[in-house]
Amino acid sequence: MKRSRSFNKECSISRAMEVVGDRWSILLLREAYYGTRRFDEFQYYLGVAPNILSTRLKKFVDLGMMTRVPLLEHGGRYEYVLTKKGRDFFPTYLALKKWGDDWLAEPEGPQVIFKDRTSGRQIEYPTLLSARGKRLQLEDIEIVAGSGAVPFNRKRFGGQLPPAKVKPKGASRVLRKSATDKDK
Repeated sequence: MKRSRSFNKECSISRAMEVVGDRWSILLLREAYYGTRRFDEFQYYLGVAPNILSTRLKKFVDLGMMTRVPLLEHGGRYEYVLTKKGRDFFPTYLALKKWGDDWLAEPEGPQVIFKDRTSGRQIEYPTLLSARGKRLQLEDIEIVAGSGAVPFNRKRFGGQLPPAKVKPKGASRVLRKSATDKDK
């Protein structure tokens, strides 16, 4: 009997990929980090179809990655501004860019570099270190079940199943802060 396993929807990586895991979403964030804010500017710099751009911008607004702010000088037009949640993705974007620059850039080098506004010096990517202070290698890590692990991952990576919790009738799964609360 052939068994198939669906992806672990509780996995943080799986959830993050639902937000930024397609080409246009990452490129849209790139442009936002470059300072782009208006729909027509995003479309110009990305060369993306308006329907795709509109869908991605709406997704980012709905997920709290961006806010939509009316332009006073242009009635009915908006700017898309990164929220704290959107800005917090920037180090992840930089790590992806560094990997692309190291492994996929043309021989002449990367298309853009980032410089410190104050000193003018090129931004250096931090080296991930092990608990011993040495450069982190894949072989240095041990994967263990975290406190939010589903039973499958508790079994796979060790750890005891927590005692069953009795949820009061009508209680919701998890209360999350709204996008506006997280920006405060």
